[in-house]
Amino acid sequence: MASKQMVHMNQGQGETSYASNSGIQNALQNRLKPLIEAAIVELCSSTNTSFPEKMLIADLGCSSGPNALALVSVAIEAIHSHCLHLQQPPPEVCVLLNDLPDNDFNTVVKSLVMLRQSNKPAVVTVGITPGSFYERLFTSGSMHLFCSSNSLNWLSKVPEDLTRNWIPAYDIDEHARSERLPMVLEAYAQQFRKDFTLFLELRAKELVPGGRMVVSLAGRRSDDRASKFSHVWEVFAQILSVMASEGVIDKAKYDSFYVPVYGPSDEELREIIQAEGSFSITEMRVHHFTRGRDNALITASWYANQMRAAFEPIVVHHFGDVMDEFVRTAERRWSVEGSLQDEVTRYPRAQLVASLTKNSLFKISSDLSLFLG
Repeated sequence: MASKQMVHMNQGQGETSYASNSGIQNALQNRLKPLIEAAIVELCSSTNTSFPEKMLIADLGCSSGPNALALVSVAIEAIHSHCLHLQQPPPEVCVLLNDLPDNDFNTVVKSLVMLRQSNKPAVVTVGITPGSFYERLFTSGSMHLFCSSNSLNWLSKVPEDLTRNWIPAYDIDEHARSERLPMVLEAYAQQFRKDFTLFLELRAKELVPGGRMVVSLAGRRSDDRASKFSHVWEVFAQILSVMASEGVIDKAKYDSFYVPVYGPSDEELREIIQAEGSFSITEMRVHHFTRGRDNALITASWYANQMRAAFEPIVVHHFGDVMDEFVRTAERRWSVEGSLQDEVTRYPRAQLVASLTKNSLFKISSDLSLFLG
């Protein structure tokens, strides 16, 4: 079972690092840019509140490499552009980057220093906030904008119903897997609902009234039956199942391996946000996960290394040093022309993007309803 210490991307700058295998994540981050810019305009608008003297911005699940500063850089540039348009002096900006403590923060810190120096004459201070975003991270009513890209799929833990009852997340036997799949997916869905509800509650406490969040995560379209009955990490699990069936990894260890990741539908995401009640949905978009990327670039080697960069720490923690064999197995499986594209097509993924505004009256109305009984 993956611990919090293992849930991080591959560290460093080498060939198998996340820093060198995060091009698709960068493309996904770019889709958040217009929503972040719109959120900044709203936060700085004189029709919303008096022009802020300071703004605190955080990226939750920043990881490392070239993408770590992408979202906060968009926010800073949007602040500068809006202030220039209004002929207003820019507010002091504090940028905070969050991820789990075992994230590779070394290169991130160096990049943060460069970010601060490149934004003169504006005052930009920077900082690191290690910790789980399923816990309190910031003081009450202090933050103006939260951003998060491709991080909220990670759960706080794997579903206990599965581990307690020794139900494999992805059974090697196709018939057994088909029978158990609804139960497995429901267990993951319930864990995601608990985690995302908690995430919203915590961030609502930390945001100023009218504060904003722009988040994205991998998921599926509500009307897409092809992806309704599959894991968001289905392709990854299939490679491991081949390795288990060939005896490369232990079958018992495979059956006890659970990836703490879930991909909700846009309908699920909307229902959770509305039921929790702290935020209004300003905008929600659903994108095809790899649309706009040249299919010729999606090779077996590229795809396998993308998965390696994301999952190697938890795989090595559970099975030992097997990732070279993982890549070889994946490349062998997809060596037949068109097989990789066929597999990716069978398990379509969507990118869910949401821009949220904190309901400043929510707490008051909740308190009143309790008082009035």
